[in-house]
Amino acid sequence: MANIDYNERGQLINRLANQVGSRQKAIAILQKRGHLKADGKTLTEEGMKRDAMTAQERAVDRGSKRFGVDGNSLLYNPFTNKANKNRL
Repeated sequence: MANIDYNERGQLINRLANQVGSRQKAIAILQKRGHLKADGKTLTEEGMKRDAMTAQERAVDRGSKRFGVDGNSLLYNPFTNKANKNRL
């Protein structure tokens, strides 16, 4: 089986399933977060917003909330899938 990283838009469920190792686990996580409805197939409004983002955009969004800064001041690391403050 090929290792696909699902970095593009519209890959929210597939990317998380790849990360956690199971589609069922990914669905449960997304339902708990409020991104997926109880049927396990339909994205909520917030889920549609997240699904419309790339993996990088989601990481920058998480980082900007975590650090309380504008996303433009963060650097994305594709190997860790995290955005961190730019260290000078």
